[in-house]
Amino acid sequence: MTTLTTSSQPRKQRRELFQSPLHIRQKLVSAPLSPELRKQYGIRSLPVRKGDEVIIMRGDFKGHKGKVVDVDLRNLRLHIDGVTKTNARGEPRYYPIHPSNVMIVSLDLSDKRRKEIIERRKKQRELQLKLLKSE
Repeated sequence: MTTLTTSSQPRKQRRELFQSPLHIRQKLVSAPLSPELRKQYGIRSLPVRKGDEVIIMRGDFKGHKGKVVDVDLRNLRLHIDGVTKTNARGEPRYYPIHPSNVMIVSLDLSDKRRKEIIERRKKQRELQLKLLKSE
């Protein structure tokens, strides 16, 4: 996770997290890619988007695989198809999952901008590897 503030005080870290704007929160809902996708794209993680397919790695729904139905940036949670609990009325409600508890299995590449992001990050990664090898 990127540092939100230079302070090491927990209260200031929390304040920055809770008051962060949407463009920073979007990066906070990042999840690691599966080993196959890592090899294919050459990057480790990406922000989760609606339409991505994820597998839950921890919690009550561990092992469940489904598409992301909604990304809640306000609460930094994901709603995944099939991951539901019943409320007091007996109606099914999506159970919010934190993005650190999931792994992206399949990407939704219908957006041209997302493809550009992947390419840019792949080039960055290759440059870093070249610099490490040259040292």
